[in-house]
Amino acid sequence: MFATVLFFVFAAVLVCAALGVILARNPVHCALLLVLCFFNSAVIWLLLDAEFLGIVLVLVYVGAVMVLFLFVVMMLDIDTERFRKELQGYWPLTIAVAGFVVFAIINVIVVKHLGGAGIRSAPELPVIYSNTRTLGTALFTRYSYPAQLAAVILLVASVAAIILTLRRRAGAKPQDIAQQVAVRAKDRVRIVKMASEKGP
Repeated sequence: MFATVLFFVFAAVLVCAALGVILARNPVHCALLLVLCFFNSAVIWLLLDAEFLGIVLVLVYVGAVMVLFLFVVMMLDIDTERFRKELQGYWPLTIAVAGFVVFAIINVIVVKHLGGAGIRSAPELPVIYSNTRTLGTALFTRYSYPAQLAAVILLVASVAAIILTLRRRAGAKPQDIAQQVAVRAKDRVRIVKMASEKGP
């Protein structure tokens, strides 16, 4: 019973944080609210005895992917007002996609279980059960090619983010590290010898 109450509490916070990601005007606030979504999802996975997935969600997404998102958002210097005006024409498509997602969720919860929506707890797992071993076995046997494809996509995204931050901007003063390292002291400093003078 207590686990069910915790599930609904964290699920409610997760839904509110997800709405904040969509409705927030500041991109940095959106990213931070997405971090809150990840934390709540990790707690829900822990309640379902999926400890490995919960820890990986925090370590990988919060510790790496969201840092990359924040890095890109703050380095790109996006004009949010102009970007928001350009996206105003996509509201019908957005509402259509959201409606389809809501319909799919209702279909899974209600229609699949003909008796209606009911609260079901996760089945009891054996003491010797290890979700890490089960996930690793499935990941490196049945889903090995999709895992490698996802790794390549993440690598391409990381390289693309770095390239976007290296673009030339008007008024910027980029540093040439090779030129700075190759500087010699005698090219920058001139030592002048002067005869000493006596004061009055």
